[in-house]
Amino acid sequence: MTAPAILMPAPMHHSVAAGLEGHFSVHRLWEQDDPAAFLAAHGREIRALAVSTLAGSVGEALFARLPALEIVSNFGVGYDNVDVAAAAARGLVVTNTPGVLDAEVADLTIALLLATIRRLPQAERYLRDGRWLEASFPLSPTLRGRRVGILGLGGIGKQIARRLEGFDVAIAYHGRTRQPDVPYPWHASPRALAEVCDTLIAILPGGPATHHIVDAQVLEALGPDGVFINVARGSVVDEQALIAALAQGRILAAGLDVYPQEPEVPEALLALPNAVLLPHVASASAHTRTAMGQLVVDNLASWFTQGRPLTPVAETPFPPAKASQ
Repeated sequence: MTAPAILMPAPMHHSVAAGLEGHFSVHRLWEQDDPAAFLAAHGREIRALAVSTLAGSVGEALFARLPALEIVSNFGVGYDNVDVAAAAARGLVVTNTPGVLDAEVADLTIALLLATIRRLPQAERYLRDGRWLEASFPLSPTLRGRRVGILGLGGIGKQIARRLEGFDVAIAYHGRTRQPDVPYPWHASPRALAEVCDTLIAILPGGPATHHIVDAQVLEALGPDGVFINVARGSVVDEQALIAALAQGRILAAGLDVYPQEPEVPEALLALPNAVLLPHVASASAHTRTAMGQLVVDNLASWFTQGRPLTPVAETPFPPAKASQ
């Protein structure tokens, strides 16, 4: 029996290729001298895609060249790099990697929050520059007494909230719907949440529905003592509005792990002394990235051996929703 053919459009974590080899026929598109010619010659054989954000936007242009395609297995809990509407229209299943990275991202979020409020990177630079010999580092703001709003209370958001409980801070949230089984107050909009908080953590999916959901009005509502943390997607915040709010002191500080045009970060943002900037590392531990890679593999293995995926995304559920009569 011929092994199912899987296409990897771009490099991925080594655990993905290692897990697929020996069970599938794996094709690495970036290694082909002429990718277009390869797709023309072999596109009809491809039954699955293994992708990550390194592949760029994956959608109809590629799907149309793969008529036997059945499933897209995405490396990451976020999947705005995949056109799920186009996938659903073709009857494709899209999977992601939820759960296995929740704790790691939540840990990093708390670290970024503390680093931003207590100005830890600035303090380290102060020491390295020899300035401690001249005077003590200025006193920092504190997490004590803060009111933290979580924008998106999914699996990761709940883990962040549980960690924040240990810091004895007030917690509230906004999501598309109120969740009756959580103890935190729900607010009907990002602006309403920002109005009752002085710290806002974004941990919600990217995509058109959340594009610039944190805008100038939300940042204004957060106020001059406000701290904004983004571990979601760069697209959820109006970056120019954020830069202006930081530069003009309309919010206190920001800690960012994601950006709209990664890996490019605007010079205006790099120059701000009240921004703590990380290179999208929330899930980037060896342990967690290996677990994510394994779930990519497990989704494909389950699809081709059991006829069902493990973690289909909401837009391409399995079994598929029945058409209305």
